[in-house]
Amino acid sequence: MQDSLWYYSLNKSPLTPPEAVFPIAWTILYVMIALSLFFYVKDGLTKEKLTPLVVFTIQIILNILWSPVFFESHNIKLAFIIIVLLIIFVLINIILFYKTSKIAAYLLIPYFLWLIFAAYLNFEIVMLN
Repeated sequence: MQDSLWYYSLNKSPLTPPEAVFPIAWTILYVMIALSLFFYVKDGLTKEKLTPLVVFTIQIILNILWSPVFFESHNIKLAFIIIVLLIIFVLINIILFYKTSKIAAYLLIPYFLWLIFAAYLNFEIVMLN
């Protein structure tokens, strides 16, 4: 974990899982996200699939942005804003994928739920520090 001394010095929610949980959870979630994309595009790309793919790309960019903002910039408030936007875009993504591929949408639900939990943890860090 980048700058772990800084992270360990933060006051955190009592619901914060042990550090070992995060890489396991994210590995599983990233596989599910990739499978979701696979099932969404496996029958080919059509004009109607482009907007959902743009939303998918935006949520992936937000996901990528969160870690450096939180761990490298130590900007926990901006990280919280990013994760809230990420949750919104993942929800929109689920709704849009559902119209074409229910399995692609269902595969994003654990990610969506984990993000809500992660947002809670981020919020607690903002409030406690």
